[in-house]
Amino acid sequence: MFVQFLAATGVLAVLTMVPGPDMAVVTKRAIASGWQDGLRTVGGIAAGLLIWGVLTVIGLAAVLAASATAYTIVKLSGAVYLGFLGIQALLQSRRSRSVASAVNVPSPSGNPWRTGLVSNVFNPKIAVFYTGLLPTLAPSGFSPHLGMTLLFLIHATLTLVWLGSYVLVLAKARAFFEKPAVRRTSDRITGVVLIGFGVEVAASRP
Repeated sequence: MFVQFLAATGVLAVLTMVPGPDMAVVTKRAIASGWQDGLRTVGGIAAGLLIWGVLTVIGLAAVLAASATAYTIVKLSGAVYLGFLGIQALLQSRRSRSVASAVNVPSPSGNPWRTGLVSNVFNPKIAVFYTGLLPTLAPSGFSPHLGMTLLFLIHATLTLVWLGSYVLVLAKARAFFEKPAVRRTSDRITGVVLIGFGVEVAASRP
């Protein structure tokens, strides 16, 4: 059983570290508003994972993954939101041209925790991942619900640790990112990446 948990944790760790929409959202928020808002965004993402975990345990995530209509609604909502964040970052890069220091650039609007939560909850790939892959990783010594619940908690914890550490690394280099030219370039790259992820989510299939 311990070996199964160890193997499952390893797989979840690898999947957690693969760059995706969550990392792009965290990067945007941490660079623009500082490590505190970055960590709040990470907390919202982890809360989104827990919501997906609950939905999976009670069977709603499986319904979403199996229903083309429900999947389309969620994926398009997520795509629009990621696109909105991307456009916001691009507009931010244009506004930063008119100031002498990036410190004076207005921080992104909206609650960072809510930003992380919404971006994660409207990512239908989580539903597919939780209903398709996670059951194969659940240890056989537990009931299906208990085994899955433990894996959800492990995944949320790994996400908190990984993205939280990433935010702190960004904080160490914030002086570099506060340079106007670097800030403009960073906002542009982040904006394009977020829009790209939005397109990817919109084009995804169950």
